[in-house]
Amino acid sequence: MSSLRLLGICGSLRAASWNRKLMLEAARLFDPAEFTEANLRLPLYDGDLEALGIPPEVRLVADQIRAADAVVIAGPEYNKAMSGVLKNALDWISRVPGGVWRDKPVAILSAAAGRAGGERTQMTLRHALSPFRAQVLPGPEVMIAAPEREFDANGRLTGEKPVQLLTELMGDLKRAAG
Repeated sequence: MSSLRLLGICGSLRAASWNRKLMLEAARLFDPAEFTEANLRLPLYDGDLEALGIPPEVRLVADQIRAADAVVIAGPEYNKAMSGVLKNALDWISRVPGGVWRDKPVAILSAAAGRAGGERTQMTLRHALSPFRAQVLPGPEVMIAAPEREFDANGRLTGEKPVQLLTELMGDLKRAAG
């Protein structure tokens, strides 16, 4: 299993986002041979733009999903749902032929300032991924509330329970990918 390729998708563009830290912790625990982070700085989905052809940056993300053995998605909760950045990426990728998500093992994580830690993000993301027929792991659910208290200065997750859940989820993802 040491040759596994993991793709990380972060629904926040901010370089120091809690979700990016959570995604990187997940990658560390998954311990892939190769880890790539997708760049979601994509144009806004627009049917007129699509008519001119799928933008190269969208094709790149779709190709990264296709090439990965597993995908981990970490997303913040904005206004009781997944971020617009993440939804926009899903909308664009759905327009790329070939069903890149089909049967792909996917783990979902979230970190949010609210007391539920991104529960609605996970709910809306699971719903949005369902038509793609990805193999979305049912759990354990990793939702980090008050993330400013859960990471150390080096970006490492510190709480015993969150580390336990994330370790278990990454083990399940590795088995699903192997």
